[in-house]
Amino acid sequence: MNPLLICRNFRNYPKLRKIISPYNNKILNSIYKKSYSSIVGEEFKPNDKLHGYRVEQIKHIPELELTTTQLVHEKTGASHLHIARDDNNNVFGVGFSTPTMNSSGTPHILEHTTLCGSKKFPVRDPFFKMLNRTLANFMNAMTANDYTIYPFSTTHKLDYENLREVYMDATFHPYLRELDFKQEGWRLEHEQPDNKSTPLQFKGVVYNEMKGMMSDAGYLFYSRVQENMFPGTTYGNNSGGDPKCITDLTYQELLQFHKTYYHPSNAKFYTYGNFPLSDHLAAIDNKIRGFEKLSSDGGIKIVEPFDSPKRINLYGPFDPMRNPEKQTKMSISFLTNDITNTFETFALKIFSYLLLDGHASPMYKALIDANIGSDFSENTGYDSSTRMGYMSIGLQGMNKKYVPLAEETIRKVLEDVHQNGFDSKRIEAAIHQTELSIKHKTASFGLGIMHLISSGWFNGCNPAELLEINNNIKLLKEELNKGPFFQNLVQKYFINNPHTLISIMSPDPSYTEKLSQEEQSRLATKLSTLKSEEKDKIYMQSIELLKSQEKEEDLSVLPSLKIQDIDKQMKQFELEFSEVNKCPIQWRNTSTNEITYFRTISKIDGLKDDLRIYLPLFAQALTSLGTKSKTMAEIDDNIRLYTGGIKVSPFLSTNHSDLNQYEDGLIISAHSLDRNIDHMYDIMKQLLCETNFDNIDKLRTIIYANATNMMNSVVESGHQYASTFAGSRLIPAMSREEVYDGMTQVHFMNKLAATEDFNTITQKLKEISEHVLSKQSLRIAITCGSEIVDHNVNALDKFLNELPEKKLSKSDEQSPFRQIHEKAFFPLPFAVNFCAEAFKGVPYTHPDGAKLQILSSLMRAHYLHREIREKNGAYGGGATYNANTGLFSFFSYRDPKTLDTLKTYRDSIEWVGKRKFTQQEIDEAKLSTFKKIDEPISVSEEGMIYFTGRVTDEQMQKRREQLLAVTEDDVKEVAKIYLEKQEKENLNSITIIGEGKPEILNDKEWKIYELSTGDDEKLNESV
Repeated sequence: MNPLLICRNFRNYPKLRKIISPYNNKILNSIYKKSYSSIVGEEFKPNDKLHGYRVEQIKHIPELELTTTQLVHEKTGASHLHIARDDNNNVFGVGFSTPTMNSSGTPHILEHTTLCGSKKFPVRDPFFKMLNRTLANFMNAMTANDYTIYPFSTTHKLDYENLREVYMDATFHPYLRELDFKQEGWRLEHEQPDNKSTPLQFKGVVYNEMKGMMSDAGYLFYSRVQENMFPGTTYGNNSGGDPKCITDLTYQELLQFHKTYYHPSNAKFYTYGNFPLSDHLAAIDNKIRGFEKLSSDGGIKIVEPFDSPKRINLYGPFDPMRNPEKQTKMSISFLTNDITNTFETFALKIFSYLLLDGHASPMYKALIDANIGSDFSENTGYDSSTRMGYMSIGLQGMNKKYVPLAEETIRKVLEDVHQNGFDSKRIEAAIHQTELSIKHKTASFGLGIMHLISSGWFNGCNPAELLEINNNIKLLKEELNKGPFFQNLVQKYFINNPHTLISIMSPDPSYTEKLSQEEQSRLATKLSTLKSEEKDKIYMQSIELLKSQEKEEDLSVLPSLKIQDIDKQMKQFELEFSEVNKCPIQWRNTSTNEITYFRTISKIDGLKDDLRIYLPLFAQALTSLGTKSKTMAEIDDNIRLYTGGIKVSPFLSTNHSDLNQYEDGLIISAHSLDRNIDHMYDIMKQLLCETNFDNIDKLRTIIYANATNMMNSVVESGHQYASTFAGSRLIPAMSREEVYDGMTQVHFMNKLAATEDFNTITQKLKEISEHVLSKQSLRIAITCGSEIVDHNVNALDKFLNELPEKKLSKSDEQSPFRQIHEKAFFPLPFAVNFCAEAFKGVPYTHPDGAKLQILSSLMRAHYLHREIREKNGAYGGGATYNANTGLFSFFSYRDPKTLDTLKTYRDSIEWVGKRKFTQQEIDEAKLSTFKKIDEPISVSEEGMIYFTGRVTDEQMQKRREQLLAVTEDDVKEVAKIYLEKQEKENLNSITIIGEGKPEILNDKEWKIYELSTGDDEKLNESV
């Protein structure tokens, strides 16, 4: 994934997948032999014309079971790619080439501002308002290196038409009001907007978002390396915006950028699914036929090659939780190919996989296993998101004195590959992974395809060629048969390549302070030039913006689905149950494209408290340490050759009818092609029964990597960590979740990374192994085709026979859970903060749960978004209710004013009591809730709600009916009982993560968790 991809709606952004697999489609297979494309009853051939478009190319891609049709709009030159596939999760996207000329964030701020009202939909921020008027399972807008795209997906035809119209009107006919530019981009405003005596500050949603991004050492390193790899090109700038440059952007420059680039002649339309192409074309033509064709500057994308390698030294954030001597990052980056050579791009991706991916990869063994660094740097790998691709190999979590050794080692490994190539088994495994990935069924296939092709498509590649996986594999095999293909690739791009960049980033303990000083200096410079009348204008515009944000709007102009569009009955999956070797098995027999999906939960009762915190490490150790007879590299080769991966992780599930009860254990998942299931079960048996916990060198490696990566995840998802810690003070299962995956685990892993006593750690892991993964503790779920059930039964019986039976006894050393109601603060060097407040709700089956769910949607849509994001300038904020854990949470994300946000949380509770909700608003809250409940799921997830949580179809259907029945009186009632009452009686819990401001540090009501010094006792008080 490209870290420079900046998203409009952070809560709705999926991890990008390299290849997303297909569904079976007999219709498309049957038409493959025809010379035309037959799409949902339509037939087209090249040069056909319809709705202002001309068909340019049609191509069927059997391995993905889809047909691509490429068209051009004859009047404007707009490009259109339609992918016909037997999939009802239809996707629409409109994108524009948006080359950046500087780092002021113009395309990013424009991406935000276009969605703040348009000619046909003249309301403030129709994008967020549509979130409650649709059943779309994905809505977003994204700014990449050199393009901006606006996608959504939905299974509902009317919903699709509504959103398509909103998206096209927003992009081609936006209001682009100056107030919206100031709200979303940047502005000067008094600390208290309606009080001229308070100091002027920089504010703005994107401005604060990018301040947060620049606090992320991984993002900072990635972006700085790219900028220095491509000087003088559009990639030499930050498309998301650098805060110190954002405040140079003017409103007029934004308007001109839109006029230049947001035009049909510069647009690419993407449609996917089973809706008719002719309907898409008619709607789009109706929107764009009034435009005339024009040309736009695509920016400079081809970098002038270096004469010789270059070296840069950077400084970034300091992590107080880690060893200060092991916080250096480094990488060597090599300029490679023009990505319009699609086969070479494919080959370099395979090369990157072979060189870098997994325990058996040459670079992993030479760099990570050797403990030169704790993990690969964030920019490591082949990157084709720029017109000229490049590949980086680097490390993080290293001592600066080892940088020369790292450079030498990287070059030695490349020279070895140059001389000897890769092991044939590893190449076979890479091809197997590709085969398996295109068979694996996922619910977000259409979005995955869009992400896969976008960078290439916007840079002149034929998108159909990017999807021809089998053809690329065929060409690769031919090249391998001809001679030393990968060796030649190394010679071409990695041996004596003058366009090479060596980048080193050192931690600076005063980095955050220096950013603040730079901001204050920049602010002072701005203020020194302001005349009295300009200051008055700033004040008046602030008042005008406040009035605009408070203004009641007529939302009837926005299209909306109706409550009747929600299915009254839930979708059910037929499950069967049996026993194999006395172990309960859940079967989901369905079409899986010749893949078997396996999951097992090993229940843990009575594990001692001092061992439980090691459980995540134990789970990782099972798939990282190897066995007494095989190294992890050898096992990893087999995992990749025969399976789609094996994962082990802690498992938690709150009882559906009692929040004080929960199930605790490990969950193991794996999948493989049906022909390889014997191998899959054999490998799992080796991992579960034969792990070598005495492999201290490998154990040290994974602990160092965990410590580095966990801190990175706090920077990226601090709101989730804050919510988890706040919830851990109120609900027993959340207390365990905090131990396994919260700030407690982050602190613990960093503490382990600082220790030299790995023998103690090994002993703890061995103790856990004596207590878990016994045959009698398991329950298993298998999803497969009916034709492979018997084979699975036999293989499973053998697998279970080889698992040990252990005498398990409950421990009496577990501490009872007790609630703690506190204000917790974690001071970390972030430029903006994360804030959460938690309240205890009810179990899944309690009727009030449905009311709390609808309440959270109403508060988020009608109050919190306006106050936290629009007024306070946080990147995100709102309220959520988790029906499974029973936790009601307020949260904010990259928030510059967290104390004000806490007041907003309190005010929102009072607001509910006074607010009159219309039936339309109640219905919209239900639509917002059901789009998550009813979103398409991958075949591997079918039946998993019952398997993991024991929630029956009857219970889910009853809750569905409860949600549909919620009234205004209901939401007001639960707000009073569960929020207002707990707030007044201090039964809630609050957590802030981020910058340590005096208002918090000097307030005795706050409990300060100084992770750098180790507050073990405090952290473990309730866990």
